[in-house]
Amino acid sequence: MTSNNTFVPLSDVERDALAEIANVAMGRAATSLRLLVHNEVILTVPSIEILLDRDAATVITRSDQSLLIAVHEDFRGLFSGRALLIFPEKNSLELVRAIVGRDMPLDEVAELEIEAIQETGNIVLNSWISTLANLLKHNLMMSVPQVIRGDGSVIFQTTEEKFVLFLHINFAIRETRISGYLALLMDLPSMEALRALIADFVASFEKK
Repeated sequence: MTSNNTFVPLSDVERDALAEIANVAMGRAATSLRLLVHNEVILTVPSIEILLDRDAATVITRSDQSLLIAVHEDFRGLFSGRALLIFPEKNSLELVRAIVGRDMPLDEVAELEIEAIQETGNIVLNSWISTLANLLKHNLMMSVPQVIRGDGSVIFQTTEEKFVLFLHINFAIRETRISGYLALLMDLPSMEALRALIADFVASFEKK
């Protein structure tokens, strides 16, 4: 990636490093969610890529999941941006049921939807950002979680072109399987700073 906004795909080394960070982060998030739901939670990350925000919006806005719900938290430090956990809206009540249990009446589940989605997002996003910060040895400050709804253009609404570190996530909670996305929305300087830190992270292992 260069300063003239030319996209440079992730190298195999960068992708492997991010996959390792993602696995650690999702493991920590799964442990925290397990305490919340009192049941086994499995989080996997089958794919990682960097996209422009408009391309990421297209990926998450498909004919069968055009309505989305997302939890977002802003972060700042050596690099800054916005972290988002995104689900198709049709899956949100299924996620809430997996968290609160299937014996709860549907009207009560609906009342708890925002709170449960917000708490899930807060756990996953904080696990990801704190793991990223710890492994890259730089502090990142997080804002409070907010919930938004809309299509991809609303979820990734920005005033200028940005890049998205885009992770597809599979959830397995109480025999419920739900797919979602975790995204870090950053401008070019922040993305370049992140890639520089990843290079340092890789170099530290190569020296061992």
